[in-house]
Amino acid sequence: MTSARAISPDFRRIMVTVGCMTATIMQALDTTIANVALPYMQGSLSASLDQVNWVLTSYIVASAIMTAPIGWLADRFGRKRLFIICAAGFTFASVLCAMAQNIEQMVLFRLLQGMAGAALVPLSQSVMLDAYPPEKRGSAMAIWGMGVMLGPIMGPTLGGWLTDNYSWHWVFLVNLPVGILTVIGLMIFMEETQKQEHLKFDWFGFLALAIGIGALQMLLDRGEQVGWFEAFEIWAETIIAAGGFYYFFAHSFTSEQPFIDFAIFRDRNFTAACLFMVVLGVVLFGTMALVTPFMQHVLGYPILTAGMLLGSRGLGTMFTMMVAPALMKRIEVRYLIGVGLALSAGTLYAMTGFTLDTTQRTIVIVSLIQGVGLGLLFVPISTVAFSTLPGRLRTSGASLTTLVRNIGSSIGISMVIANLTSKTTYMHARLGEGLTPFNDALKMPDVANVLNTATDTGRAMLDMLVTQQAAVIAYANDFKLMMVLTLCAIPLIFMIGKVQQPQGGAAPAHAAMD
Repeated sequence: MTSARAISPDFRRIMVTVGCMTATIMQALDTTIANVALPYMQGSLSASLDQVNWVLTSYIVASAIMTAPIGWLADRFGRKRLFIICAAGFTFASVLCAMAQNIEQMVLFRLLQGMAGAALVPLSQSVMLDAYPPEKRGSAMAIWGMGVMLGPIMGPTLGGWLTDNYSWHWVFLVNLPVGILTVIGLMIFMEETQKQEHLKFDWFGFLALAIGIGALQMLLDRGEQVGWFEAFEIWAETIIAAGGFYYFFAHSFTSEQPFIDFAIFRDRNFTAACLFMVVLGVVLFGTMALVTPFMQHVLGYPILTAGMLLGSRGLGTMFTMMVAPALMKRIEVRYLIGVGLALSAGTLYAMTGFTLDTTQRTIVIVSLIQGVGLGLLFVPISTVAFSTLPGRLRTSGASLTTLVRNIGSSIGISMVIANLTSKTTYMHARLGEGLTPFNDALKMPDVANVLNTATDTGRAMLDMLVTQQAAVIAYANDFKLMMVLTLCAIPLIFMIGKVQQPQGGAAPAHAAMD
């Protein structure tokens, strides 16, 4: 086999970039691509609604737990070896998911897929950072960010198309050719890092953090299904999560070699970037969890049409990521992040006005601008996170930023769905208060002929209209909530150290000045 050192550095960098991108897109797609196939899996695997939801829950929980130790594993066994094993494991687990014969097998294989896939995004980010010189890391993060941001947006559309035209099995089989090419490319072109065989694993710290994260993810994912704190399960998961995090922090602050070295958070820019990643996860995935069902269930668009409309947000994100590195050379990153937050908040405000009469043109324009705002957030934040972080901490830093972004996305999705459900019920009751036989509006001839409250058909149609309008109001409230959270994140900009501007047209040094 050709040695990685005998290959041209520029060509090797390109091929490593391709391998990192395919791994990132493959993992990012699987966070959302299986969602639209759940009803088909439910019938094929003879599972109940509660059972089939574990297909998503198992993947999310396994991925969240295994994200934390990525930095240690890469340092101990070598980043190349870990990357190849995880890419191959993810691909193999995807094939197993496609071959599952019952719900128990599917949940088990999704657990394996989540465990293997947890490393793909943080490892690809750290590899990209090391593959490019400091002056080109903004461009590297823009390229890498396209996979992270576009994967979840493309997932529902691609999953719907594969399921409609083939079967739900292809939702997982689509990873096979991509995974094989990724593994081959990494084996040939990626260079191995130095192994630190003296490192010892902090089992207590890992187990405490794993229990805390796992219980928290279970709580966030299952809460809406079981009625939140009306169910014993949620109380149990809350207590377990609190206990896990308590023992993790208590152990970490008293141990000489903790599982996560909290000295990494002394870096001002990295800490600020982690906070912004939580916000980004909440806004990106929370908005996605709202817009897709709004277009499908309220406006009545089929999944492919909804996906095409949402694709405009992906186009806006892609365009911005392409120009973001050049913008960062001329404009301070704090200003770019501020503009990104302002655009995101502005589009969320516009979405509070979405109704049954909202046109496709309006959705495309708002989504496009929102994509621009998200692009102005992701690339600068990803660059700032590692601008002053020592190289030896990059893999650990990448795993932590991925972890907090995933937790943010779980919080965002759970929050908006819970608020949507409660507000829909509340607004249905409020609107229904005025629908009595004595309402003059219902006595109008044109209305009374259709919505006759004396007939079962009339009452059913009236209830359907009330439910529809209650849903529109509930969605508007959710969009307003997301807007307020985005605006509240603006003061975090001042946590970021000023990034040095390029001198004489040179690339930015990305060093904190204050």
